[in-house]
Order: sequence, then structure tokens, then C-alpha cells
Amino acid sequence: MSSPAPGDRRAGARRRMARVPAMAETEVLDIVAGIARKLDVRQAEITRAMSALLAHEIDQLDEDPQLVELLEASVHGNVSTIVHVLANDIPVDHLQPTTAAVEYALRLAQRDVSSNSLVRAYHMGQDDLMKICYDEVSSLDLPGPLTLAVLKHISEVVYSYIDWITLYVFDAYEQERRRWLGARGNVHSSTIHTLLTGTGNDGSAFEAETQYRLDQTHVAMILWSTGADTEASLNALDHYVRDLARHLATDSAPIVTAIDRRTLWAWLPFGRRKPTLDTTELAAALPSKPGIRTAIGLPAPGIAGFRRSHEQARAAYSVATVPHTQVRPIVGFGDRGVAVVSLLAENLDSTRAWVWEVLGPLAENTDQAATLRATLSTYFATGESHLHTAQQMNLHRNTVKYRITKALGDPATGTHSKLDLALALQVCEFLGPTVLR
Repeated sequence: MSSPAPGDRRAGARRRMARVPAMAETEVLDIVAGIARKLDVRQAEITRAMSALLAHEIDQLDEDPQLVELLEASVHGNVSTIVHVLANDIPVDHLQPTTAAVEYALRLAQRDVSSNSLVRAYHMGQDDLMKICYDEVSSLDLPGPLTLAVLKHISEVVYSYIDWITLYVFDAYEQERRRWLGARGNVHSSTIHTLLTGTGNDGSAFEAETQYRLDQTHVAMILWSTGADTEASLNALDHYVRDLARHLATDSAPIVTAIDRRTLWAWLPFGRRKPTLDTTELAAALPSKPGIRTAIGLPAPGIAGFRRSHEQARAAYSVATVPHTQVRPIVGFGDRGVAVVSLLAENLDSTRAWVWEVLGPLAENTDQAATLRATLSTYFATGESHLHTAQQMNLHRNTVKYRITKALGDPATGTHSKLDLALALQVCEFLGPTVLR
């Protein structure tokens, strides 16, 4: 028997939803609405915990900070919709999918993340939300029959929503996957991924396919767009790669592959040369490109260098894309502190606790603490010179002495080495509010 077309499946889902939930007693609806109001208060907490669970348990969902952020937006949109339906007894077939949920499905399709991961995420989210609802119902201590009626109603609504949204986003995923496979700029994607994963070590086959030599020095880059116009993003990113290549005087054309509608991976070839990369100079020298950001690895030769430089670019990218942090147009793995901070960013909970232990009150998210952190960081960077710190920050020398004394006078900072203090300050500089108290 042939499987139904996507449109038929959606129609079937809508017919099922039209019958669900069945007409519920007023008392049941009132209790469910009360539970929904409690869930509404806890939405941020539920979203964070569920997103962390999905990213941790399902392969490939936690590989990119921007993807994790979009996952959280998708979870928030779905949870918010379900809470709204429960609170107001809205038929599920009257709903429209949230923008974040659809965009997340499209992004997974563009990145070749298995559709099984997408579907599994929804079912795990359903199970997690139902456990929360069970706990809320249990806390009400209702009579047995009423407890069953309330749970049955909630279960029917949640199941119906997940059944519908899963079919919808799966269809969106499949359509985008077919479109993306033929997308301009993505021709070499499979060949590049094969070489990066180590499953393909045949350099001659790679070179024949891509016309890019591996026996030379490579600098890997990740470029991404933060602008609103997704259709123009790939073209703009591609042009910017060419600008970078011209400015750095590469030996030949770079190799570029699109990862999604907002992200490119690129490698710049330098023959036998090992270029000097100064990200500050690069950002100042190139024409301003609003909404375009770049992460850069270090120069490295051969197949191993092709892979290693890309790993370094991804590490710099992981630091640059931490939410609510200072925006730098170009971040390099070789920039001061980036390599170490990229490792610490892999376990933010542990890093956050360590920063608080080392810096004490300096780790507070206040203007005063930020001023002291900036002064102390400059002080360490200038070889603990009050004079050079004052000159660099355009301050009076006595002001610098006062701030340093205040920063180092706290028992928390006074008991840790200068190396720990300097590293903790760099972590705060790069990761910002994510690690502050």
C-alpha cells in the first residue's frame, strides 16, 4: 500500500484534531485552565530545561550555538502554544505553526541533520511536558475520577498538537532538503564533509571534484549572517569571502560551501606561505559589511591542516556566537584568550561556577563590576603597570591604583593566582552575561 501524500497526512491530522479534545466538563476545563496558568508562569524555566534535555540527548542538536539558540526558540514557541490552548480551550486545528518551529526544521534540513532527530525531539518534548503536567495534577489532590478526566483532557490536547506539528515540520523539512540539495554554492558540500570527518582520505579524488589543492597551507573560515534578508545572505557571504581572499592575496580562489541559508564554510589557499593574520587589522581594512561575522582558524598545511584549521574556526565561532556577548565582526582562534575560552565554553555551568569562585563580586553583572574587570584585565595585559594601564584607558594613574586595590582587595580575588584571575577576566570578556552572576 502506498503512503499518503504530505497534504493527505496533514488533512488527516486536522480531521483527528477536530475531534480532540472531546467536549469536556466545565469543572475539568476550569482545572486545566488553572494548571495552564501555572505552566505559563514557569514557561522560561520549562523551555530552558527542555531545550537542554533535547540538545544533550539527541545527536547533532547541540553542535552549533546558533542551532541551540534556535532550538530554544522553537521549544518556547511550541510550549507557549500548548499552554495557550490548554488555558483557553482552543481547538488545535485552529492553530498555525510558530515561525521558530518551522525555521528550525528548515535549518536542520540545510545542515543534513537527520529528520529522525527532529521527530524524536518532538516526542521527547511531549514526554517531558506530560511529566510536568502529571506533577501539577498530582499536587491538586483531586478525587480519583476527576484526576483521570483532567489528565485525559491534557493528554489528548498535547498528543493532538504534537501529532499535527510533527507532520507539518517534517513535510517542511523534506521539501527544504530536496531544494537545498541543488542549492547554488552547495555543490562540494558532501565531498568536503567526507574529508572533514576522516572517512575520505583520498586527496586526489577530493582535488578532482573540487579543483582545490590540498598540498598547501589553508586558512579555514566560518562566515555567518545576522541580517534579516535570508535570501541575500549567501550571496553577501560569498562576496565577503572573495574580499577576504583578495585582501590576503591568496594563491588561488577559495573553496566555499553553504551550510545553511545564513552560514558558509570556506578555506583560503596560500601555497607554501604561512600568512600572518591580524583580525583587528582585517576588520578595519575591509569595507564594512553590516550583519556579516567571521571566525578564522590558524594557517596549517596539508589534509591535516585543512581539518585542523576548520576545527579552530569552529572553536572561535563557538565563542563568537554565545548569546548576549560583545559583537566582534572577526574573531580568530589565535586572538588572545579565544582558544582557552572556547574550551571553557563547552561546559558553561562548570565555567560559570569557577568564574564566581575566582572573581567573587567582580563576577556580578553590574556597571561597577564591569569597570573594575576592564581595569584589572588591562592591568594584567600591560605587565601590571599602573602607568601603562592609565595611558591605555585614558585615566589618571591614581584612579587606576584605586580600582586595582579595590578589585584585588576582596578575599575571593586575593586567594587566587594572577593567572586564574587573568583567565577568569578573559572568560567574562568573551562570554559576558552568560557567566556573570
